[in-house]
Amino acid sequence: MASTRTEPATHVVVMGVAGSGKTTLAQMLAEELGWPYAEADEFHPRANIDKMRNGTPLTDEDRWPWLREIRDWMSRNQAGGTIVTCSALKHSYRDLLREADGDVVFLHVSGTPELLSERISQRSGHFMPPSLLPSQLSTLEPLTDDEPGAVLVNDKTPDALLDAALQVLRGVNA
Repeated sequence: MASTRTEPATHVVVMGVAGSGKTTLAQMLAEELGWPYAEADEFHPRANIDKMRNGTPLTDEDRWPWLREIRDWMSRNQAGGTIVTCSALKHSYRDLLREADGDVVFLHVSGTPELLSERISQRSGHFMPPSLLPSQLSTLEPLTDDEPGAVLVNDKTPDALLDAALQVLRGVNA
């Protein structure tokens, strides 16, 4: 059945450094909104994962193909909204993601370096080692006025973070 949607799709990129709570928020948003969800880590080629697992930060050249895959996934799902997690650390990375068909909104989930480090240290089964957090923090470029979205400080409960995200999205779609 073809979509009868007349307004552009809204793609929500839940962004931030490792340990910020991107995945938790994105999964909650996807459940609340009923939109398709993807974890950006699933788009990384094996070489990127191996590099990070060995504690080597990715270069821009490593990231461009990965970001294009995420953009293309959003475009393929443009009949409705999507939710995707992605560190999206640089403005130029976010510019590429904004090339997706439809509107792209960024929800930057942030926390203190101490909290982020603690969360990363407590994760199991993830390839991102705590040693790469300083590299991510130094690479992170804040959202600018030309980028639709908001910064959400993750210092409360997951439900409070979800409520804050939904308020931002309601404002964007108003």
